[in-house]
Amino acid sequence: MKIQPRGTRNDMLSEINMVPFIDVVLVLLIIFMLATPLLYRGLKINLPKTATNSIKKPIPKVVVSITHQGTVFVGRHKVEWQDLRPMLSAYYQKDKRVVVYLKADRKVNYGVVVHLMDIVKQAGIDRLGMITMPTPQNTE
Repeated sequence: MKIQPRGTRNDMLSEINMVPFIDVVLVLLIIFMLATPLLYRGLKINLPKTATNSIKKPIPKVVVSITHQGTVFVGRHKVEWQDLRPMLSAYYQKDKRVVVYLKADRKVNYGVVVHLMDIVKQAGIDRLGMITMPTPQNTE
């Protein structure tokens, strides 16, 4: 057996050469950077013009709130009870699809809530929703 000086043995190289890998990744990055804008281009089409707009107007929503003292708010504006029906009628005249959402404090008397629902109905609005808080779920 021949004795070789240290460091001249034919050992396998145990490191991974990262340079070719990085070169390939950079080339792929450049290819994708050039190709991506081409994917999102559409066809140039001369669209016809119309007098009407096909997009429907959003349905108007009105939030009516009652505090525990019985004070009524439409949106964030305080409204007197006698002014509520004409105001809701004006919303209905502006757009017949109007939806009223009712937010009532839990301490408000049920009769007051029914009275408000009656005012909404008298204004001509038949779409009424109630805003509530979800009950906490027990995770057992």
